[in-house]
Amino acid sequence: MTAFDTLLDLALSALLVGGGIFALIGSYGLIRLPRPMQRLHAPTKATTIGVGAALAVSAFDLLGQGQVSWQELLVALFLLLTAPVSALFLAKTLILRGEADLDLSPSPSGAPWATLAQPPQDP
Repeated sequence: MTAFDTLLDLALSALLVGGGIFALIGSYGLIRLPRPMQRLHAPTKATTIGVGAALAVSAFDLLGQGQVSWQELLVALFLLLTAPVSALFLAKTLILRGEADLDLSPSPSGAPWATLAQPPQDP
């Protein structure tokens, strides 16, 4: 085992522990935060970073062995693309169902936020 392998193993271990801490914080926030919009924030941010770190460790470990792992990179890309979209849809659903806090700051244009705009009524 060379010095490079030892340094790579230490760096990957630190990244894996850091990702585990992020995932743990996100899971704890999902359980402990009081409001639905707050509970939505915790797993979409912290847990995404935690799972992404675990995938990066897996990909870089194979890179240290001279192989390229496309599966981990594609899963990480899919995770980073879909987590914000699903969070957006869940937040809009909470707002439209009236389960979210509506003490929002005013929009820059003065018009209501797009999710809160009422559809035009038929005469």
